[in-house]
Amino acid sequence: MARGRFITFEGGEGCGKSTQVRRLAAQLQAAGIDVVLTREPGGTRLAELVRGLLKDEREDPPCDRSELLLFLAARAQLVRNVIRPALAAGKWVLSDRFSDSTFAYQGYGRGLPLDTIRLANDFACDGLKPDMTLLLEVDAATAARRMRGREAATATAADRIEQAGDDFHARLREGFRALAAAEPDRIRRIDASGTPDDVEGRIWTLLKPLI
Repeated sequence: MARGRFITFEGGEGCGKSTQVRRLAAQLQAAGIDVVLTREPGGTRLAELVRGLLKDEREDPPCDRSELLLFLAARAQLVRNVIRPALAAGKWVLSDRFSDSTFAYQGYGRGLPLDTIRLANDFACDGLKPDMTLLLEVDAATAARRMRGREAATATAADRIEQAGDDFHARLREGFRALAAAEPDRIRRIDASGTPDDVEGRIWTLLKPLI
């Protein structure tokens, strides 16, 4: 049985990742491909519990180093229990965020050493890397408008990381661009400023050669 494909979606807040992950899953399933859809942090019971800790901003929010280690613990569980078994079974795995978010958020955003993150992430992933990463990009104004719309539609407030401030989010956008420049064959930049249908079409054009 051929190994499945591992596709990750990355980008800053409000770029439309979650919408496009679901749309791509539907397209692949319509093409007869078995798809596993997951997210980070999350995807396993342990990782979903970690997700709650990371978003919690009440009495004892995680410091920057704790934040990094919690993300990596959740990732290690997801890789071992979900992603590798699915790929071995010939399924395609689509993940809403993966390792590149750690480099962008905790590395470029928080300022933690990139070399340290790289070593720790390699250990957590046991060497696993995506076959393709789709980096969805929008400008800061568009991202902010989308986030306000999402909060209004769902009656929810921005979480601890979403509230990190404009300078933080500017640094992580720069980080994503640097990551894409370093690995252009894997990380494909997508203009996500159009309609959901427009963005879906751009993604499908990139993915078709892998099918």
